[in-house]
Amino acid sequence: MPDLQTEIKFLAGVGPQKAEVLNKEAQIFTLEDLLYYFPFRYVDRTKFYKVSELTGDMPNVQLRGVIRNFVSAGEGRKQRLTAQFADDSGTLELIWFQGIKWVKQNIKSGNEYVIFGKPNVYGSKLNIAHPEIEEISTNEAKPSALEAAYNTTEKMKSKFLNSKAILKLQTALFKLPDLLIPETLPAYFLKKHNLMNLTEALFQVHFPEDLQKLKKARFRIKFEELFYLQLNILSQKLNRNEKSKGFVFSKVGDFFNDFYTKNLPFPLTEAQKRVLKEIRRDFGSGKQCNRLLQGDVGSGKTLVALMAMLIAADNGFQSALMAPTEILAQQHFESLSVFLKGLDIRVALLTGSSKTKIRRKLHEELESGQIHILIGTHALIEDVVVFKNLGLAIIDEQHRFGVEQRSKLWRKNTLPPHIVVMTATPIPRTLAMTVYGDLEVSVIDELPPGRKPVKTVHAYDSQRLRVFKFLREQIAFGRQIYIVYPLITESENFDYKDLEDGLESISRVFPPPEFALSVVHGRMKPEEKDKAMQLFVKGITQIMIATTVIEVGVNVPNASVMIIENAERFGLSQMHQLRGRVGRGADQSYCILMTPFKLSKEARLRINTMCATNDGFEISEVDMKMRGPGDMQGTQQSGIPMTLRMANLATDGDLVQLVRDAANEVLKSDPTLELFENQILQKQLKKHFRKPQNWETIS
Repeated sequence: MPDLQTEIKFLAGVGPQKAEVLNKEAQIFTLEDLLYYFPFRYVDRTKFYKVSELTGDMPNVQLRGVIRNFVSAGEGRKQRLTAQFADDSGTLELIWFQGIKWVKQNIKSGNEYVIFGKPNVYGSKLNIAHPEIEEISTNEAKPSALEAAYNTTEKMKSKFLNSKAILKLQTALFKLPDLLIPETLPAYFLKKHNLMNLTEALFQVHFPEDLQKLKKARFRIKFEELFYLQLNILSQKLNRNEKSKGFVFSKVGDFFNDFYTKNLPFPLTEAQKRVLKEIRRDFGSGKQCNRLLQGDVGSGKTLVALMAMLIAADNGFQSALMAPTEILAQQHFESLSVFLKGLDIRVALLTGSSKTKIRRKLHEELESGQIHILIGTHALIEDVVVFKNLGLAIIDEQHRFGVEQRSKLWRKNTLPPHIVVMTATPIPRTLAMTVYGDLEVSVIDELPPGRKPVKTVHAYDSQRLRVFKFLREQIAFGRQIYIVYPLITESENFDYKDLEDGLESISRVFPPPEFALSVVHGRMKPEEKDKAMQLFVKGITQIMIATTVIEVGVNVPNASVMIIENAERFGLSQMHQLRGRVGRGADQSYCILMTPFKLSKEARLRINTMCATNDGFEISEVDMKMRGPGDMQGTQQSGIPMTLRMANLATDGDLVQLVRDAANEVLKSDPTLELFENQILQKQLKKHFRKPQNWETIS
């Protein structure tokens, strides 16, 4: 009886050479890997278009006609091959930039073929680049109108492993005598959620009989993928809540109350009060607090974090605040020092730049308990940094730290400290439920009083003189300006504005001594960068010309304008972060997105989204739908521990909630999955998820 773990080379039609290509190019090593190598689309083989019906805005189409008149041009990387495709209604051009050798060897001029591809219009001529090509075979029976199409690479095609060949391998796999595909969900579960059985679902995905069955099959597979993801997250959370004891912060004392009555700079928003109550409830529960604190730039997360640290101090515990960069750590140190002025709370700063003499003294004071709050970068996790009694760890922009780095901070005390992870990068709800699903989530969803939403406008390069006039007016009012460039120097590969060229032109428009400029970019030494930033912070310079190094960590309430050059070059979340550098004071602030007139459809959507809303969560949802969850900031490092072969967090949000409810229901009745009918769930969890040592307490 064939086993799904049988090596792929033993399947009829594969052999050692093709198996090697499948291993390297498609990560197909076993029969099971092939079974789960899903089509990326389906071709309705009953539908053929005529050349005369085509337009440039149509999706992929199928045509039948003759290919002839091959012409090669260029050399090396600039080489290309063209041919004419004709049917009885007209002609179009076929173009290849890669795989030219294969086309020349396999496509015969004058023969009739079926082609499949995306029509484009260049000038007034139609073309299709890199079409899929099949020779017309009259005696080949089609199993259904919907034919699966598979992703393949040039190396796979060179070994005759194109989409058609993969489909033939799938056919051979399903024709194996006594092929057994074990069910991966309990029978009661399938019935309850009206799910197709696994064998039928996999068959219908590769060989769909009709759209309805394909839809049900895809739903079954997506449901399972997301279900096991949620089951793993929620069972870990349940396990940690049972096992992970936490320090009890039972009182709110003088440190907190003195700050609240004497130093609180402005009344807390209702959102800040709500989040503080949630954190206090965790602190008093006897369980370890494990909370994600989300809030847009300027929403007051740092103030909430400080008040949580003061509760820790009231209960005799120290706190650590870890930031991803020295600039941000310094920023936190300065803002907390201002907040705590006149109070008997000791705050210290530890970064890679801290001098040896300062470090030695700091280590002693930390170990003796004289320091209440330690702020720093990765330097905090060094073995020489020993706390007397670390009770609370706050991680800022936590997606920038790896799990192992965070685990070192967790182990700075006998019991793991309470954890609050903060992010100003709004995380879409579906992603938060998956990547951060084992944390409790708090959201600060309102700005402090007196803050005005930033006005965002789109300006073309041709309107630059009007923009400069506006900047002069803002400087005359005493305001300051950021101008951010995507590149430091000119690039051969990209036609983008660069900082060096920008500095030259801005200096001409805003000449010294009437105007003063600061420049900050990633190639500068830390001390040079810091000096330039301090000049801007103190108001000595009016314009800061920078790259995205200022995305996080500069707080200048007097800065009222953010210019983003070549805004089409930036992602949505990055533009939103940059916009967050302004609007920090009481004055009306502006974000101007500069672009050339010609923009791609995606770039225009990003620009329009930025102009339409200041809501970071709305922006993050659009961003995820455009880029996909794997590209969202930090999720690759956070690690979705199971490959999603079919489900998509960007588009399957409703399903994520559905499977989360289903997983919760299972765990409610059987928390350890020990019931006989749930043994299959336990087995699948062990198969898909490995637990690293000492990481069980880490979000």
